[in-house]
Amino acid sequence: MTEAVDALTDDGHPDQQAGVRDEQGPDRTRLLLGGGLAVVLLAVIGASGGWMLAGEPERPVSTASTPPAPVAEVSTAAPPSTPSERPTGTRTTTAAGLTVPELVGIDFEDARQQLRDRKLGWRLVFGTGSDRSVLRTSPEPGTPVRRGVTVTLWVAGSAPAVSVPDLAALDCGDAADDLVEAGLYPRYRAGRKGEVTAQDPVAGAPAHWNDPVALTCGAAPSAGPVETPSPTA
Repeated sequence: MTEAVDALTDDGHPDQQAGVRDEQGPDRTRLLLGGGLAVVLLAVIGASGGWMLAGEPERPVSTASTPPAPVAEVSTAAPPSTPSERPTGTRTTTAAGLTVPELVGIDFEDARQQLRDRKLGWRLVFGTGSDRSVLRTSPEPGTPVRRGVTVTLWVAGSAPAVSVPDLAALDCGDAADDLVEAGLYPRYRAGRKGEVTAQDPVAGAPAHWNDPVALTCGAAPSAGPVETPSPTA
């Protein structure tokens, strides 16, 4: 029986003899199968790693029309006006529709009486001649007015002559009413209370419409200026 002797190579591993085939056993088969599985696994891992490094591809953007985002509307309407910013009308406060009566063409004394009845003041402006009719008024007839407003009457003729009434011992207020009724106007030297102790001009003296008469009522006259009130109703 021939005895085979394995020769050792330079690196220490056994070398096969020439002409002798190495038998493949079960261990070599398992080695080949394991190597194949490792190659496949590495290929799968490499592909997966490459996909992860490359990142997820961008999703396609839909070109279909989409409704635009709602845009807040800006109102161009003017803000509601405050009460202090709204227009108001020019209204004249009147007492039960009080207006200037139609006085043109009538006697100035009748015109004055109509103004007195309506609690309106008056002022007479005389012209020349003997015509007693009213030429015009200010405010004009039909104008809304308040009580106490003075209406100016332009009379065609001159101021008529009158006689100064006797006012002695009358209450100062009553004496003033008598002067106004006669077409004259009071002036006060020492207040408006008490009895009339003196007057100027004296009773019976000639005068004309719109002439003043100075009254001393109650106390002695003071050194101050004489007060002349405006005619009132």
